[in-house]
Amino acid sequence: MSLETKSFYEFGAFRLNPEERRLLRGDRTVPLTPKAFEVLLALVESGGRVVGRNELMKRIWPGADMDEANLAVTISLLRKALGERPDGGLYIETVPRQGYRLAASVTAPSIEDKEAEGAHEDAIEKAAGSTGAVARKIVESELPTFERSERDAESESKSIVKPAASHKQRASLAARAARSKKAVAATITITIAAAVVAYLVLLKRASTTAPAPRRLAILPFQNLKPDDETNFLGFSLADAIITKLGSVASLVVRPSSYIEKYRDREVDPKKAAAELNVDLLMMGTFMKEGESFRISTQLIDVTKGEILSRFSLDLKYRNLLAVQDEVAQNIIEQLQLKLSSEEHARLVQRGTEDNLAYEYFLRGIDLYARNDFLAAVRLLEKAIEIDSNFALAWAHLGRAYNAVASFKLLGREYHTKAQAAYEQALALKPDQVEATIFMANLFTDTNRVEQSVPMLRRLIEANPNNAEAHWELGYAYRFAGMLDESIEQCERARALDPNVKINSSAFNSYLYTGQYEKFLRSLPVTDDNAFIVFYRGLGNYYLRNWQQAAADFDRAYELDPQLYTQIGKALSYTIKNQKVGATELLRDVERAIEQSEGGEAEGIYKLAQAYAVTGEKRAALRVLGRSIERGFFCYLYFMSDPLLASLRGEDEYAELMELARKRHEEFKRVFFQ
Repeated sequence: MSLETKSFYEFGAFRLNPEERRLLRGDRTVPLTPKAFEVLLALVESGGRVVGRNELMKRIWPGADMDEANLAVTISLLRKALGERPDGGLYIETVPRQGYRLAASVTAPSIEDKEAEGAHEDAIEKAAGSTGAVARKIVESELPTFERSERDAESESKSIVKPAASHKQRASLAARAARSKKAVAATITITIAAAVVAYLVLLKRASTTAPAPRRLAILPFQNLKPDDETNFLGFSLADAIITKLGSVASLVVRPSSYIEKYRDREVDPKKAAAELNVDLLMMGTFMKEGESFRISTQLIDVTKGEILSRFSLDLKYRNLLAVQDEVAQNIIEQLQLKLSSEEHARLVQRGTEDNLAYEYFLRGIDLYARNDFLAAVRLLEKAIEIDSNFALAWAHLGRAYNAVASFKLLGREYHTKAQAAYEQALALKPDQVEATIFMANLFTDTNRVEQSVPMLRRLIEANPNNAEAHWELGYAYRFAGMLDESIEQCERARALDPNVKINSSAFNSYLYTGQYEKFLRSLPVTDDNAFIVFYRGLGNYYLRNWQQAAADFDRAYELDPQLYTQIGKALSYTIKNQKVGATELLRDVERAIEQSEGGEAEGIYKLAQAYAVTGEKRAALRVLGRSIERGFFCYLYFMSDPLLASLRGEDEYAELMELARKRHEEFKRVFFQ
């Protein structure tokens, strides 16, 4: 046998051989470019530490003046080649302001047999069994002592036993060696037992800590006497109670956007609880007759299949404000939740004491949930006309203004109104989370992402488990081209709350990094949300599933002919070789954007994409420039987006990429270095 040993590395399902420059998954070679292999080898050899971007650049491109985008593109290619870890995470993690890290344990056995390691490792593996990493770590800490014991015994044996040694001497030495091995084995056994006891103690302590927060969904209430004047209460009252309970740390309440789809339909409690990932469900009914109002609720423990409480409330309709207070208090009492003094103070606060202002507010919330943004604006404006100190109404009015500006292309005027509304909400209630998140979204949409990020970081520092804040920060990072960081924030949001934004937003950073299948899997299964159906069409378009993409685009346009869905309809025309129809529709969209000065920058970028695939290069470059000027400077996506392939030979394209690159690099310098 040759004394030379050829080393390789193993992590996850992969084996990396530096000498042969091969990466294997099982018996299959994973194709990598030379630079990608070098980057992976550097991360594997780092021993789990973070490898800085500059360090990688110097190692992979020594002596070259390379743009850091080359490294980012190489990392993106590596991630696609490696796929996901078994737990769904990425093998290569981005550490903000530092660099990259391999998120997998690495072993480095040799290709030859490793008999020289001796029987100690085998004994430890066998003895440790399933006692876990704690026991193994303690045992391994004793290895130097064990190794010395056996080496000493072996050395002593060699020094005493001569070729002419007697049988009696040899027997004595053998007995001493056996006793040494027994002592080693006994020490191992005792150490493992101690580790197991320590592990069980820690487990017991963990079991006595505070229980995890209960997870509750409050479904829209059913109207026992349906009519156009009162149907709005089903969703909006549920929303009011959800908002009221949002400050209780020991209870995780699903946001209103999750439960909207359950309005006006029969609901299977077990199925709804599974879809919403909750163990508690509140369902109820209401009825208005004249001036009388009655609401009845059931609080259900779905895991046990038990009704925890039934609660009914009869009151005058003019006292509708009391419903959210009484129902919320009943939930707290039935679940025996202990509130801090701060939580109690927030819980007893009311946004308004005026019942008519409150009714207009509820009607506006219902209309916004139905995507009727202009109608929502009118009713929310009525609410604050009656009570100008209604902070939550100001926040939701700003959100409605922003939606009108972005999706209905009604221009800069509405963005200005949105900011004024958020500022008023925060002036009245500086710690209002809703207004902070809404205003950060506005800043991202209106070319002020550099203002959005500090707001969201401060909010997350104060509320680290706020899933919406993490998602919004991921949205801001996406605009600035920080795609790895965007994915991390959005994955963090969904780890905190698996359904965050699932009904109203798309995980675009998956799309922008070429993870098309994963992007499609991240979308909810729905056929009645125009925004989501459009993005399903776009994912299928990237995958060249032309027929399905066209069907999705047509369906989205049918549901709501707004900015995104009009672009999707033009792409559908292109798939069907109806170029004239596509071009005319795209020009209509561009004229509407110019006239209104509306449309958010990411949506304008999609207009540039559609122009590019229809062969309208001049128009595509014109609109791409407008998108960058308005704050969408996702440089890495621009460089790899296949829909812009027809533009890459144009001088103007290179100039636009330089503009995007400079702002992207400055953003990175300010926020990640």
